[in-house]
Amino acid sequence: MRIINSPADMAAWAGEQRSQGQTLALVPTMGFFHQGHLALMEKAAKKARQVIVSLFVNPIQFGVDEDLDHYPTDLARDIELARKQGVAVLFTPQTTDMYPAGFQTTVSVGRLSRHHCGADRPGHFNGVTTVVCKLFNLVRPDFAVFGEKDFQQLAVIRRMVMDLNMDVEIVSHPIVREVDGLAMSSRNAYLGPEERKSGLCLSRGIQLAREKFAAGMRETALLEQEVRKCIESITQAEIQYISFVHDVTLDPVDMADENTRILLAVTIGGRVRLIDNGSLAGTF
Repeated sequence: MRIINSPADMAAWAGEQRSQGQTLALVPTMGFFHQGHLALMEKAAKKARQVIVSLFVNPIQFGVDEDLDHYPTDLARDIELARKQGVAVLFTPQTTDMYPAGFQTTVSVGRLSRHHCGADRPGHFNGVTTVVCKLFNLVRPDFAVFGEKDFQQLAVIRRMVMDLNMDVEIVSHPIVREVDGLAMSSRNAYLGPEERKSGLCLSRGIQLAREKFAAGMRETALLEQEVRKCIESITQAEIQYISFVHDVTLDPVDMADENTRILLAVTIGGRVRLIDNGSLAGTF
């Protein structure tokens, strides 16, 4: 496995691979790998001959008072995990490489990015789409693999690719969960033992919504009430949003059907923000 730090070197390596007829798959990450990341790498390897994993804690997608300065990192461990996964290149640029002095261009996706996490974290998705656009320009992958845990992010990136005629296929991977149902996330490392138990309220809320839907409840206002009661029964949990949306447009819906997805954001212990989602017609 090669470790590349320079954007110019990354572009040169990718260009050389394409000239040799190799197919490329990119897995954008912020590191601190868990089984969810490894599943994305495994799926990428099934789509293309060469897998590139970017590891970059992107500062412009963090807001004021968010956890940029404390985001968990373990580069040596990440290198070993990526190597064992058969990754061809781990791309690890510095902030000054990606955003040199005078940088002032951003990529913005409109309506899709304004609600849900976009409302809670102003400017977040502009940071995401800008860095992903830069990565796509450097690597020019045939495929890019993203997890469904950040479901709004996945929808926003798909919209950007469609709107800007980018020649890359976006591949999604289902949420990877712990045995008890907690969606895997690098930020789970922030949770203490009791907070970890409290964090299960997200997956339990999703499961409750599915059970009520299966029993015939269709009004999303009523479904939200049930989920809200479930989560608010946990003293450490503070709801940021509960949304019932169409699973492609992310537009809110009043009456649920098989295309409806619940999106959740909950702060645990006043400091750890967790997100989760699921199709009402789905299962864990």
